[in-house]
Amino acid sequence: MQSPEAEASFRRVFGKTAGQAEMFANRLVKRRRHLSKWARRSGAGAYLLYDRDIPEVPLRVEYYPDLSASGRAGRGALSLSLYRRPYYKAGADEDAWLAAMKTAAAERLGLDTADIFFRLRERQRNGARYGRAADTRALREVCEYGLRYRVNLSDYLDTGLFLDRRLFRALVRSAAAGRRVLNLFCYTGSVSVAAADGGAAAVDSVDISNTYLDWARENFALNGLYPLPAAPGQDEGPFRFIRADALRFVEQRVGETWDIIILDPPAFSNSQKMAVDFDLRRDHPALISRCLKLLEPDGTLYFSANSKGFAINRDALPAALDLENITEKLRDEDYRGKRIPEAYRISPRTNTELSKQKFA
Repeated sequence: MQSPEAEASFRRVFGKTAGQAEMFANRLVKRRRHLSKWARRSGAGAYLLYDRDIPEVPLRVEYYPDLSASGRAGRGALSLSLYRRPYYKAGADEDAWLAAMKTAAAERLGLDTADIFFRLRERQRNGARYGRAADTRALREVCEYGLRYRVNLSDYLDTGLFLDRRLFRALVRSAAAGRRVLNLFCYTGSVSVAAADGGAAAVDSVDISNTYLDWARENFALNGLYPLPAAPGQDEGPFRFIRADALRFVEQRVGETWDIIILDPPAFSNSQKMAVDFDLRRDHPALISRCLKLLEPDGTLYFSANSKGFAINRDALPAALDLENITEKLRDEDYRGKRIPEAYRISPRTNTELSKQKFA
């Protein structure tokens, strides 16, 4: 039998959790009411539903509609992530708190708790987006602006599709016609799919992980862009999937050039598969400079930096560059007021432009 003090403490904790669950569920309902209409009108597909909107509820929630239901109410799945708390919370207490949040979300959104998939989000210091945490294979397809992507809601740190890159994929898709595209650190190849569908003359997707290159092939196949199965090392036609350390790749690809290069490196990696450790803040000027050597004179380099507080070191880059910060142009409706990766459009200045500057 509990002491009066213990029982009073339990009631306080339970009451606090219940109150947070109610606030959380109310916020989800309000956000989905707005974003579901926007997503259907725009064709955005999956969207960010919640991201630490309430400080006491440090969760991130992504909503994945059921393609077969075409957005009907009460269908879909949630990817629910808990940010690492700055203070200790006992495991049993955390589990009970999470169960309360999941139950509240499921009841208010008309979902089954089996369709709410949980992961812990914390700062990764070794390129751990490639780590596999489970083998449940809760697979879904997302339809985004008419393109289909495979997502895994259960097994990895991320689902395989970065929702904050939605407008970036659309940008590359609109710019790719007739161009040769190189996608470095390609992950599951969603940007490569967008480029290929946009009419790119060739798309080369480079990643160090065979798992993610196979996932990229599946995404191509979903869109009728690449036949499966493919024999190892037998990538034919205009779409190549290249297993390589991207840092080494840009050093060794002498004499080959592309019209568009996508550079979206991790913030940090000390993976044993890579030749050297990589730190985005320290190493981005050298990496960008190497990529520029592989770029056609009239080409474009798109550089993305997913590191909080990142600032590009313009002084360490070649002087003859046009550099535009396009971050805000890539902020979609579900990311209003949220942090998104920094993004830049970089291109060499032509000789004509340099001459104008010289004699101005």
